[in-house]
Amino acid sequence: MGKLDSRILIIDDDEDVLLAAKLFLKQHIKAVHTDKDPNNLPLLLKNENYDLIMLDMNFSRDATSGKEGFYWLNKVLEFDPTIAVVLITAYGDIELAVQGIKEGATNFLLKPWDNKKLLATISTTLEVNRSKKEIQDLRSKQKFLIEQGDQPYSQVVGRSKAMMSVLATVQKVAVTDANILILGENGTGKEVIARAIHRASGRKDEVFISVDLGAISESLFESELFGYKKGAFTDAREDRAGRFEAANKGTIFLDEIGNLTFPLQSKLLSVLQNRKVVRLGSVKEIPVDVRLVCATNMPLYKMVEEGKFRQDLLYRINTVEINLPPLRERLEDIPPLVGHFLEMYSKKYKMPNKRLHASTLKRLEKHSWPGNIRELQHAVERAVIMSDSNVLQPGDFFLSSADKTDSKVVSGVDHNLEATEKMLIRKVIDKHGGNISKAAKELGITRASLYRRIEKHEL
Repeated sequence: MGKLDSRILIIDDDEDVLLAAKLFLKQHIKAVHTDKDPNNLPLLLKNENYDLIMLDMNFSRDATSGKEGFYWLNKVLEFDPTIAVVLITAYGDIELAVQGIKEGATNFLLKPWDNKKLLATISTTLEVNRSKKEIQDLRSKQKFLIEQGDQPYSQVVGRSKAMMSVLATVQKVAVTDANILILGENGTGKEVIARAIHRASGRKDEVFISVDLGAISESLFESELFGYKKGAFTDAREDRAGRFEAANKGTIFLDEIGNLTFPLQSKLLSVLQNRKVVRLGSVKEIPVDVRLVCATNMPLYKMVEEGKFRQDLLYRINTVEINLPPLRERLEDIPPLVGHFLEMYSKKYKMPNKRLHASTLKRLEKHSWPGNIRELQHAVERAVIMSDSNVLQPGDFFLSSADKTDSKVVSGVDHNLEATEKMLIRKVIDKHGGNISKAAKELGITRASLYRRIEKHEL
């Protein structure tokens, strides 16, 4: 066994104890410092970084109360609460040692000790303290990652009556631990709402784990959600926690829950009922404390009637339901959403802030947005990247399909010049991916003329 890469300090008024401990420990520890006067502690701590301090509980002659030890213990922890402290007492007073642990010490050691016991106590204490520091570091990083990773979801953007109603529900249910089911079409922002619930809950300082159930195959479901033991299957080379364990004390968001097969629904229901998971390859039950938020774009109630979704699972996950309206039913939210995305992508791509021409906004409000907010977001991102101007024109937006209103106009018997021109301009602009110069060239008109027609037809 090599030397432990640690620095320790021993404070004891018995010089024989200090000498014996140092002679032994320097064979096993990288750096061992000793001092018989605890009054030197502040200076020693200021000048050196210690991983562990061994601190005698009594320094006054015949003193057995341990008051001095507690005083210096508190001084050490005030200076650096991450230092491991091992209390030394010569009187076998277990109650005194236990009280020291309660006040912040990591371990204790009784005099007289044998060298094996001394080294074992130091090694164990250093390992425990190292793990404690790692956990604290992970929590700090986790908080940072939550804050940073949450930026795309940092706010729910919307001013429509429908969204105000959704947000009112979020505020009511977030403070409870009720299971939430979010329903809505693809791209309506279900994860945004799930994160908003988490941020407003009592678990906001804990982790938010998002799981796309539609992307997990049936064979990987248990190992991904519940974890596995080493050797549970061919590639299981080490123990691994599942998503439920990772989300302990926090929130787990199960997206696309309607995609689960009947057998997987049963396994999930068992975990939700028992609040315990069993890792694949193990029989040990592990308690989990999570806030459950689920989401789907599928008609769960109809699936229950058809025998495709368990009714008891549906009841378990939908203590409260939140229905997200599609973007076509909240058109007044398009301006603030576009503003939000313009700011986001101008900053991301280090471009000057861009804005919309009035005719562009009218065109966006007339589009049916089958992909909802996600489609709008991608359209804005593309426009920010591709446009050379700081004022985005209708032609800067390449929309996935013609609006329903347009298809009705051109498919009916009421054909007229205005409608045909509008349809043709839209088609040519879309063909060239929003490039106004190419579209104008194919139409045989100037860019200025095309812009006038785009404004005229409110494209």
